[in-house]
Amino acid sequence: MAMNADEGQAAGKPPNGQASQNNASLQCLAQYTKDFSFENPNAPRSLQPQQQPPNISVQVNVNAKPLAQGDVEVELLIEGKAGEAPNLLFAFELVYGGVFRLTNIPEDSAHPVIMIECPRLLFPFGRQIIADAVRQGGFPPLFIDPIDFAGLYRQRVSEMAAAQGQQTPTV
Repeated sequence: MAMNADEGQAAGKPPNGQASQNNASLQCLAQYTKDFSFENPNAPRSLQPQQQPPNISVQVNVNAKPLAQGDVEVELLIEGKAGEAPNLLFAFELVYGGVFRLTNIPEDSAHPVIMIECPRLLFPFGRQIIADAVRQGGFPPLFIDPIDFAGLYRQRVSEMAAAQGQQTPTV
């Protein structure tokens, strides 16, 4: 079945099979475990039934650094632990990275894309690595709740703006 130029344009395709030069895109070129640590310091005692559920704490941080033109490495740092010393059940630290290519994304939108969308794409993979490690450490898998990276970004921007507003110039 033949398609004329008007039908192609109506379907969102550029004429003559040319690629559109102004479509914004985000590509994940690679993703990888950069660093990972899991500790089960009190095994086998820690594997016995506990009287109370442990206090579980998780911290998440995002770092990014430019690579080649339009490419950026984004690192998702997830740290956590269950219990407190001297009765620590387990602790973990994961640095999960990805290389992303930003194409035709306006400069004023690049930072939010890097700090919101890239970690949002990496998070499910990091979450699974942690769940598997905790399970293989002898505990029920730890499934970290989904993270609102947009909310975290807005909070960080507000904190930075407040910190800059409170600084007094040195004379």
